[in-house]
Amino acid sequence: MLAFIVIAVILLPVATVASRVFVPSEGVWAHLFDTVLPLYVQNSLILVTGVTLLAIMIGVTTGWLIAAYEFPGRRVLEWALMLPLAMPGYVIAYVYFDRLSYWGPIQSGLRSVFGWGRADYWFPQIASLPGAMILLALVLYPYVYLLSRAAFLGQSLHLMETARSLGQGRVAAFRRVALPLAWPAIAAGAAFVAMETLADYGTVLHLGVQTLTTGIFRTWFARGAPVAAAQLAALLVCFVAVAFLVERMVRGDRRFASNAGGRARMMGRVRLKPGYAILAMVACSLPVVLGFVFPAAELLRLSLIAGDPLWGARFFAFAQNSLVMAGGAAILLVCIAVFLSYAQRLQGGPVIDSAMQAASFGYAIPGAVIAIGVLIPLATFDNALDAFMRARFGISTGLLLTGSIAALMFAYTVRYLAVALKTVQASFTRVPRSMDEAARNLGAGSVRVLWRVHLPLLRPGLLTAAIFVFADVMKELPATLIVRPFNFDTLAIRTFRLASDGRLEEAATSALLIVAVGILPVIILSRAMNR
Repeated sequence: MLAFIVIAVILLPVATVASRVFVPSEGVWAHLFDTVLPLYVQNSLILVTGVTLLAIMIGVTTGWLIAAYEFPGRRVLEWALMLPLAMPGYVIAYVYFDRLSYWGPIQSGLRSVFGWGRADYWFPQIASLPGAMILLALVLYPYVYLLSRAAFLGQSLHLMETARSLGQGRVAAFRRVALPLAWPAIAAGAAFVAMETLADYGTVLHLGVQTLTTGIFRTWFARGAPVAAAQLAALLVCFVAVAFLVERMVRGDRRFASNAGGRARMMGRVRLKPGYAILAMVACSLPVVLGFVFPAAELLRLSLIAGDPLWGARFFAFAQNSLVMAGGAAILLVCIAVFLSYAQRLQGGPVIDSAMQAASFGYAIPGAVIAIGVLIPLATFDNALDAFMRARFGISTGLLLTGSIAALMFAYTVRYLAVALKTVQASFTRVPRSMDEAARNLGAGSVRVLWRVHLPLLRPGLLTAAIFVFADVMKELPATLIVRPFNFDTLAIRTFRLASDGRLEEAATSALLIVAVGILPVIILSRAMNR
C-alpha cells in the first residue's frame, strides 16, 4: 500500500497539468490561439521531426560502421561517439552562437580579410530553426547510436552470410537484413531523441526559436497566466504521448530471433580498404568533433582566458548548490527506487507492474511541465494553510513549500525517478529469488533480507543509478528555473544567465564543470557495453 501512495504522489504533477485542460483561462488561451500558438506548434513539430531524422542518420551510420567494420581509430571512436551525451544542448548552443554569429570571430574575420559588408556575402544563420535542429542532433544522436550499435552487434553472422550467398552486397544486406532487424532499437532511440527535443528550453531560447517549452515560460512569467501555461504544458504532454505512440506504431509487435539455440556466431567485422577506412574515420569522427571536442575545447580556452568573475566564495556557492541538490536527489531517488523495486519483487502482479511503469513516465515529460505540475498543488496547499491560520489564529504562514528546496527536490524526483528505477530494477533481476527463500528459511524478515542480502549485491547498480541521476540533475535547467527558491542559483542557472547576456567567456567556467560531471555516466556506459 505504501508503494502505491509513493507512486500516487509522484504522479500528482502530471495529473495536475492534465486537470487544467478544461479550466477557464480568462481569455489568455484564446489570445494565444489567435497569435502565437500555431507558431509554437509548428516550430515544435518541425524541430522534433528534423532533430529525430538527423539523429537517426548520424546514429545508425556510426553504429553500423563501428559494429560491422574494422578501421584505424575504431576502438577510440567506439566510446568517443558517446561523449556528446555529456554536453548539454544549451551549452553547445552558447558556444556555436558565439563563434558563428554576425559579430563572432569567423564572420568578423571574413569581413576583415575580404573587406565585405553585411550585404556582400551569405553565411548560414545559426540562430534559426535549422541551426537548432543541427545542434540538438549533435548532442542527442548518441541515444540512437547506443541502441543501434548494440542491435547490430547482437545479430547473427549466418543471416548476413545467407544474404551474401543470395547475391546481395554488403550495403544491400545491411539495407534488407541488418537494418530491419535493428529497427525496434532504432525506433526506441529515436523516441528518446524526440522526448529530449520537446523538453529542451535553453537551446531554443538562446537561438530565438519559439516552441511550446518557451511558450510555457513566457505565458507563466511574462503574462502571469498559470492556468494558460498549464494548458500549454498539457498540450506538450500530448506531444510526448504522440511520440510514444509513433514509436510503438513504427516498432509494431515485431520480434526477431537471430540465433539458433544461442549457438550462432555474432556478426564479425570486415577490415576496410585504406580509402574506405579514411571515409569511415571521417564519418565517425565528425560527430565527436562537432558535438564534443570543439565546444569543450572552446569552453576550456574561454575559461582560461577570462573565467567567471565571481570565482571564489560566490562561485563555490553556486557549485555547492548544484552538488548538494544533485547529490541529495541521487540519494533520495536511489532510496525510492530500491523501495519500489523491492515492493514489486515481493508483491508482483500486473497492478504493481503497471504502477511502476506509470511512475517512470516523468522522464518523458519536459522539466517545464513538471515544474508547473509541482507549483500548482503546492501553491494551493500553501494558500489554503495560510487562509486557515489567518482565520483561526490570526497569523500568516506565507509560502512554506512553494519556491522551496523541498519543492525543487520533488520536481527532480518526478523528472528523474525513471533513471534510477530502471537501473535498480535491472540490478534486482540479477539476484536469484532462491537467495530470498534461503534467507527467509533462516528466519530473516523482508527488511532484513533487503539489508543483509540485496543491498550488498546491488551496490554496483545503486552507484551507477546515483551517478546517472547526479549528472542529469547537474545540467537540469527549466525545472530549476521555475521551482527554485529565490536567489538560489546553480551552475546551470549561472551558465544560462551569463550566456544569455552574451558573456560566454564568463559562463565557460560553470559550463565546463557541468560537462565534466556529465562525462561520468558516459564512462560507465562505455565500460558496461565493453563487458
